Amino acid sequence: MQERNFRQQLPTAAHALPGRATPLWVPQRHFVNGHPLAGPFPPGLRQGLFGLGCFWGAERRFWQLPGVFTTAVGYAGGHTPNPTYEEVCTGRTGHSEVVLVVYDPQAIGYESLLRVFWEAHDPTQGMRQGNDVGTQYRSVVYCFDEAQRLAAEATRAAYGEHLRAAGYPSITTEIGPAPPFYYAEEYHQQYLAKNPGGYCGLGGTGVSCG
Repeated sequence: MQERNFRQQLPTAAHALPGRATPLWVPQRHFVNGHPLAGPFPPGLRQGLFGLGCFWGAERRFWQLPGVFTTAVGYAGGHTPNPTYEEVCTGRTGHSEVVLVVYDPQAIGYESLLRVFWEAHDPTQGMRQGNDVGTQYRSVVYCFDEAQRLAAEATRAAYGEHLRAAGYPSITTEIGPAPPFYYAEEYHQQYLAKNPGGYCGLGGTGVSCG
């Protein structure tokens, strides 16, 4: 497999980078709301895991929602344990850039998170999102239980109909069980709060979930 293909084709475990046993260091507190960045989280809270392109702008969409307790960016869905950003960018980890969303289900439903997910990006682009090209930018929903899976699949089908009516191709979003989540480096966490003028390539289709 040639190096250039890693940006469009997921690597096998044999081609993946080895990674490391030690997790990357992250701060204890969320830069915006001061809540814990890593668990254990308070009882009653639930988690969602979404990949919708560059995780800087994606995380901001979620931390702004009422009912969201904390967010963090990281890597999931590949083979390499505790990868660095530079490793993920080679395409040889198999990971997607993802946002971990910890939320209070009494204040915001999972379906509301899915609506933000679908409308905030173009889920029809395969291994890219806008000008960001590579396997780490693919659209994914990783589910922590059967109810989340059913909700994700139902909304994918419904939103796919809206997109087709608007002239878009089929949705390419991957939906599956939540794999291990590896926290990204400290400087990526809440990046756009620390750097308000920073890059955000996130752009939706303009098509509503209805």
